[in-house]
Amino acid sequence: MTFLVVSGTGTEVGKTVTTAAVAAAALAAGRSVAVLKPAQTGVGPGERGDADEVVRLAGPVTALELARYPEPLAPGTAARRAGLPAVRPHEVADAARKLAVEHDLVLIEGAGGLLVRFDGEGGTLADAARLLGAPVLVVAAAGLGTLNATTLTGEALRLRGLVQKGVVVGSWPQEPGLAEQCNLTDLPVAAQAPLLGVLPSGAGALAPTEFRTRASGWLAPALAGTWEP
Repeated sequence: MTFLVVSGTGTEVGKTVTTAAVAAAALAAGRSVAVLKPAQTGVGPGERGDADEVVRLAGPVTALELARYPEPLAPGTAARRAGLPAVRPHEVADAARKLAVEHDLVLIEGAGGLLVRFDGEGGTLADAARLLGAPVLVVAAAGLGTLNATTLTGEALRLRGLVQKGVVVGSWPQEPGLAEQCNLTDLPVAAQAPLLGVLPSGAGALAPTEFRTRASGWLAPALAGTWEP
């Protein structure tokens, strides 16, 4: 696996921290890693973005951000409102291929969900994944509503002929309720793909050294980890 696209079922589901955990596990397994953020929104010049956070948590990862827009909106909308060029799926694929020349694994982290628009023509992260022939890792929430969102994301992937690598719970509460506990069983059914990890709530707030030590334990062997469902 050279490319892995990381998408969420929506915003604020733990996508960046999951990307960092996958990067940390791969580094621990001896692989060189790059992370590509096609479009960073809601962050101003000089501020830290998602790719910077992956580097902070995971360690020596090459980070590349293609575009940055100040307003916290969908990339296509943010680009239009800022009067800046939008990012096209073929540009994402081209950048990922260049990174792959010198890295064993290239992680492409989307913005929000799978079908959030990058440009005025309707290009999405799914289009970039198709151009790369890359599998997609879906990051989902733990609680109520996650089964529907995960099911819809899986259907969108299959409709486009894309492979879903699996699903990861991006933030597992310290005191899970009945819904969260049942969802561990139901999520892979909804996704029609394996459950490949569960990240604890607050993982991104850990010290980087602790994060790197623990990351492999949150992820399944398919992601270079040791976690078992």
